[in-house]
Amino acid sequence: MSTEAERLRRWRLILGPEADACSPLELRDRRIDATLEALYGDDRRGGLGASAPSVARWLGDVREFFGSSVVRVMQQDALERLDLRRMLLEPELIEAVQPDVRLAATLVSLKNAMPAKAKETARIVVRRVVEDLERRLAEPLRSAVRGSLNRAARNLRPRAAEMDWNRTIRANLKHYQHDRRTVIPERLIGFGRKQAALRDIVLLLDQSGSMATSVVYAGVFAAVLASLRSVSTRLIAFDTEVVDLTDQSDDPVDLLFGVQLGGGTDINRALSYAQSVVSRPEETVMVLISDLFEGGNAREMVARAAALVGAGVRMVVLLALSDEGSPAYDPKLAAELAALGIPSFACTPDLFPELMAAALQKQDLAQWAASRDLVTRGATG
Repeated sequence: MSTEAERLRRWRLILGPEADACSPLELRDRRIDATLEALYGDDRRGGLGASAPSVARWLGDVREFFGSSVVRVMQQDALERLDLRRMLLEPELIEAVQPDVRLAATLVSLKNAMPAKAKETARIVVRRVVEDLERRLAEPLRSAVRGSLNRAARNLRPRAAEMDWNRTIRANLKHYQHDRRTVIPERLIGFGRKQAALRDIVLLLDQSGSMATSVVYAGVFAAVLASLRSVSTRLIAFDTEVVDLTDQSDDPVDLLFGVQLGGGTDINRALSYAQSVVSRPEETVMVLISDLFEGGNAREMVARAAALVGAGVRMVVLLALSDEGSPAYDPKLAAELAALGIPSFACTPDLFPELMAAALQKQDLAQWAASRDLVTRGATG
């Protein structure tokens, strides 16, 4: 096809059937046009019809004609434009959808409205999303946390398996024996023993509807952290109530279906509970995942945050844990927290492992975020 003909074809698909006279479409392009028209045409609401087979067929066409990134956008548009939220309650439709994080968040938010059969199918879709995220994100997080802790905590009476040979040799170079051509170490240095938790991690997860995709990522990361013996991880979800989901952290799907997306936000209440479970403040990293739109007592919330930091807790606010760009958030509250040394910024999932490593090593998190061009509000942590 010539460049000019391809240009006319693309414009025809953009403009819709009204432009048919300028560039008639072949059969395959007519099918593509019908798929686009069903979603983006003037009579959008009825475009896919009411029956499950019609929607399932449309979902299949979308996956046939478009790449995965476009499919995700069109699925999300369909959820919003065509009232597919209602139709997704039918299991055969859920099975036809290409899983992605936003869809998983939608299914989790709809779980209480689903019949039992649909809920089981939804769990299958969410598990597929979770497994994909774990394949991409679990090992980087494990490596980052283990590496930061095992090298930060030194052991001066190491067993053979715990020896840090590089540091031991450097520390004993003055004892080099020229005649034997070797170092006789007087001081042994080992990595921290892995049996006991070296740090405590508290994840405070805002369940409000605006945080839906962040909830999915946080659920996966919480499950990965819970599998590491070198840290003790607690996951606390909240809206206007607080629920401790730590016991469900071994299965991220169970964890996500234990989350109640939607509702208000009471960060102050969540921090109050968090205060009660912190037993080693100077060894604790607290990650508050919230857009900071506080519905509770904001003044008391800031005072609680100040008390936690004053006790030695390393605290950071993630305004979003997603790939969706700059989030909406409360800049006034972010500035007040920044004055306490609590930085607030959005973090993409691929950078979360590095963030946790930096926090566990007690690095300056505001500086860390700024060096990676993350959306950041605040001073040094």
